[in-house]
Amino acid sequence: MTAGMAMEQLSDVVQRCQALADDRYTTEDHDVFTIAGRTCIEEGNSAQVLSIVLDEKNQDMVRCMGWNLLSPLIQVLLKKEDKNLPQCLAIFNHLLETCRPKELLIGLLEQLEHDNPATVAETLHLLLNPLQKVLLCLGSRKASSLGMTLSSVLDQMAKLPIPQTKEQEEDDVFSLGRCCTDLIGFVRPFVLEAGQNLLSAHSNKTTSEQDREKEDELQTELLKYCMKTLSHLLLEVQLRDPDTLPLSPLRTFATEILSTLSAIGESLSSLVFQPLLKRKQVPGFLEEEVRYPKKSLASLAHLVFVYHLAADTFPCVFSPVFCLRANMEHISLLLSRTEDYMLQKGLDLYEKSLVRVADGSLPAALLEIKTFLIVPQNLVKVMTICAKHDLRTEGLMVFQLSIDKFDTEAKYRFFQYMLRTSHHSGVEGYIIKNIKNQIDFSLQSGNSNIWFEGIHLLPLLRMVFSLPDGPETDLLQYLDRVMESLNLLRYLVIRDKITENQTGIWTELYKIEGTFTKPLRVGLNMSRAHYERELHNTMETMKKRTKESVLSISVGDEKLPNMTSESQIQALHSALHTFDMIESVLVRIEELSEVKDDL
Repeated sequence: MTAGMAMEQLSDVVQRCQALADDRYTTEDHDVFTIAGRTCIEEGNSAQVLSIVLDEKNQDMVRCMGWNLLSPLIQVLLKKEDKNLPQCLAIFNHLLETCRPKELLIGLLEQLEHDNPATVAETLHLLLNPLQKVLLCLGSRKASSLGMTLSSVLDQMAKLPIPQTKEQEEDDVFSLGRCCTDLIGFVRPFVLEAGQNLLSAHSNKTTSEQDREKEDELQTELLKYCMKTLSHLLLEVQLRDPDTLPLSPLRTFATEILSTLSAIGESLSSLVFQPLLKRKQVPGFLEEEVRYPKKSLASLAHLVFVYHLAADTFPCVFSPVFCLRANMEHISLLLSRTEDYMLQKGLDLYEKSLVRVADGSLPAALLEIKTFLIVPQNLVKVMTICAKHDLRTEGLMVFQLSIDKFDTEAKYRFFQYMLRTSHHSGVEGYIIKNIKNQIDFSLQSGNSNIWFEGIHLLPLLRMVFSLPDGPETDLLQYLDRVMESLNLLRYLVIRDKITENQTGIWTELYKIEGTFTKPLRVGLNMSRAHYERELHNTMETMKKRTKESVLSISVGDEKLPNMTSESQIQALHSALHTFDMIESVLVRIEELSEVKDDL
């Protein structure tokens, strides 16, 4: 359709509709007005369209059909440099004043939802104020429309990249900060209204049930908005403290979300401590876990305890142990995920929860709580299989911090649990090293305790001094555990005098020889013989070949990765060196053990 034809059709339908009541417009009238009007705007005839829209005789028609022109108008307004911008802006503003709110809302939301991240920020900046104006015109019927709008806005913002560096946030390279600032302004009047409704409901006992339900609906939609923001945007973003970045729209946005929760009657402390507090039944259609998603509450706990947001409104009466117990639910959820940002937040929250607890104060009874056993297992996964080195290192640091907070019995029980369940040589070696440190502490003057001496210690030592598969144990795979076990045994026979036998090691030594040192000696001899044979065969193969080749050999039932013969020989030499290292410690222990027979 040409511009001239479109203008002619638009004029015809306008003249025809001037003589009709608004309930007499036909489907064809709507279609012709929409197609012709849009074509005129797209072809640059905005001045003529503005004249028609402003004509007093056409106001009924504009009220019914004008919202269909939003699409081309918004495209012009987004371009900004279009020569028809002033006329299109005037048409747009007149439609906002004239058209019915529900239809305007539909039209504006249609323009909000698109798949191009490059235009998300500009579109939100343009449309949030009109959307706010339209929603406010809906009066007490606005709640569900507000919820739909907020959901659409957050879905669009989710398409924007998250700033990863201070410079990216400072320069707002992805426009996420601008969108957050715009959203704060958009939501504010609805939060104020919900807060006023809440105050009125408390003070006015005569409020009708219908009015109260409408007020609850507004609070519910704002709660859903806060929960969705917490579980997505605010969970993914890394906030920076004021010393690092004094002006941070993202931090301001997070603070506003917490303020909104308080304004609509949600207690931040009750939300954070929900795992330990029985919440009262909340009226409304949302079930508890839908109303308060666990991921959202974990994000909230992170904002409060790690970033200290809303700290001035958070009660200080809760003990550090109580806070830790509540946060363990949130930490467990965060550390059970695989996304780096969630693991980071889980580690941060665990560390901040632990540092407030006194060393050696957590009782063994806490280990009967499921999360106190699940979280260490999650930490083991972070320490051992996480691809990011920084997270593995931080995981180990937090793991040790958690051990330090247990009292003596709790440490003892925790070590038993980890040796039984971790199934990882490095972790088992780390636990055995901690056992050695605890025994050393107990043997010092004034530190004696029943858990790391004598009869209680022996079951723990029996767990340590064993080989998973007897003489057939893969000594390279279990190297960390084997070396730490040998170091502990050497320490015990040196430190604990046979005449005192505080640890019980000297009465237990013959059992340890049967379950650990003798099978280890057999396994060591078998492994060395096998690797020496493989080394000999590989070197013989090298001599027969005139050029470098790729070899594949087996050690036990495992095939080693393909590598050049030189690399293969180097790997075999390294394994033999490891066996020498194990044997040197084992020989020293055997020499020290002979003292018993000599006495």
